Amino acid sequence: MSDSSRTVEDVRVVLQTYKSVGPCAKDLVKFYDTWAETYDKDLTLMSYRAPHLAVTFLSENFTGTPEEALVLDVACGTGWVAKLMVELGFRRFVGVDGSKGMLDQAAESGLYQDLNQALLGSDPLPAQPGVFDVVMMVGGLGFGFAPISVVRELCLATKPGGLVCLTIGDQTGRPAAEFREDLWRELQLMEEEGLWSRVGIRLTDRYRENPHVNPERDEDDVQHYISGSVYLFKKSSN
Repeated sequence: MSDSSRTVEDVRVVLQTYKSVGPCAKDLVKFYDTWAETYDKDLTLMSYRAPHLAVTFLSENFTGTPEEALVLDVACGTGWVAKLMVELGFRRFVGVDGSKGMLDQAAESGLYQDLNQALLGSDPLPAQPGVFDVVMMVGGLGFGFAPISVVRELCLATKPGGLVCLTIGDQTGRPAAEFREDLWRELQLMEEEGLWSRVGIRLTDRYRENPHVNPERDEDDVQHYISGSVYLFKKSSN
């Protein structure tokens, strides 16, 4: 099936398949390998706004020269974030993802100087410490995805004074809620330890559409969407 023929119902079928994937990280990677070809189209159909929200928030607070900035795009997927950042003048990207299928799609964009495969949380983050002006992780955090421990690796990769931008959607269920609570505690702890300072938090009630609601609902109804958060931190210079 070509991208142009995809429908919202097709996406719901894909997401139902995702729900059946077991807790094994390798199984999740295989799922993303099979989804890579239609990923961008499918999430566009689901009004996935996290990449746009993150890039906008980052650009509003970035004071350097975009053309010179080195960007680490963690859980880069097909390269959606880099494509948006290029429109703002950013040119230098290093991508990391656990899925080879996703990395193959990212490579086709021609935007990345380097792409590395790593299973976040199991493999060390393949990034040189203290060299990146911007570190982005859009959509990779959450219950069943990358663990909270990855956040410290992102900070380590960032140069002093650099920016770290993270997003997380409000998945339903107690485990997901506990993950968000634990993540917030870790972000605050890192601030208390002097590793970084909080630039801001942007909340949205339209992170992406909820695939489990009645498709005939009014699209202006906030219940039609999943909410989420965008976090932005600046690494300490000391």
